[in-house]
Amino acid sequence: METKFESSIREIPYPQQAVYHRLSDLSLSEEVRNQLPEDKREDIIFDSESITMDVPPVGSISIRICDREEPKTIKYETVSSPLPFNLWVQLLPTSDTSCKMKLTIKADLNMFVKGMISKPLQAGLEKLADAIAAGRYE
Repeated sequence: METKFESSIREIPYPQQAVYHRLSDLSLSEEVRNQLPEDKREDIIFDSESITMDVPPVGSISIRICDREEPKTIKYETVSSPLPFNLWVQLLPTSDTSCKMKLTIKADLNMFVKGMISKPLQAGLEKLADAIAAGRYE
């Protein structure tokens, strides 16, 4: 059963193109690491196309960029994960100097798994949205 999780919309005080450029090249996203708790920073690795992270109690998850629609959408898919999913970053301009962002995860979950992971997954998605929104895109 396909399940969708969405973050709340975040305002980012940088132009849509600048945010898109930074997020579409994951090697430039190292600064997201600084938004994470210090004990979690070693658990995440970036390169230009993928992110690998340890997510207790799930284990190691790797995602890679599978599609880009400049400057508004970046889509990721799992490469290795105990639970396959897709992640979208959607960006819309609000002015020449700011944009808004929403994250969406879609995954095929049975009712048992959905019941176990819905709250932690939603909370993690909101934390990721907070970290992206707090980034510098200059």
